[in-house]
Amino acid sequence: MRPLADIEQALAAIDVEADPQVAAAKFLQLSEEVLEHWVTAHGHEPTDEQREGFRLLALHRQGTKGNPSFNACRETCREIAFHYNLVTMQPEHTEITHRAEMLRMVSNHLYLFVSGKLQIAALGEFCCSAKPIRSTDNLDSGTSKEA
Repeated sequence: MRPLADIEQALAAIDVEADPQVAAAKFLQLSEEVLEHWVTAHGHEPTDEQREGFRLLALHRQGTKGNPSFNACRETCREIAFHYNLVTMQPEHTEITHRAEMLRMVSNHLYLFVSGKLQIAALGEFCCSAKPIRSTDNLDSGTSKEA
C-alpha cells in the first residue's frame, strides 16, 4: 500500500484528457487505497468484497464498523461510484473530460477527509470540514480564529 502522500500526488498527476476512462479507473483505484489506509489503521484487513458493484463501497462499510462518524464520507464514496459510472458508461459524452475532472475532485475530497480523520478522530462528527486541521489554534476545543 503506497503512502497517503503519494496518493495525493497521484490524484493530481492523472491526465483526464489523454483517456478519461483510464483516468476514471485510476481515480477509483486511488480512492480504494485511501479507504484501505483507514481500515488498516483500525486493525482490520481490507475487504475484497463488493457492495453495489464497488469494492469502494464495501471498504467504506467496513470502515464504519465501530466508528459511526466515518459515515460522514458515505455520500462521497457514492459520488465517486456515480461519476465513475458516468465516465465509463457514456464514453462518447461531450462532457466526458469534465466528468472525469469531477471524479478527481470527489476522490480528492475523500482523500482529504480520510487523511484528516486519521489525524483528528473527531473530524466528521459534526461535518466533514477540515477547518480544525487548517488551524493551529485551539485544536483541542475545536475552535479557531479563522472566520
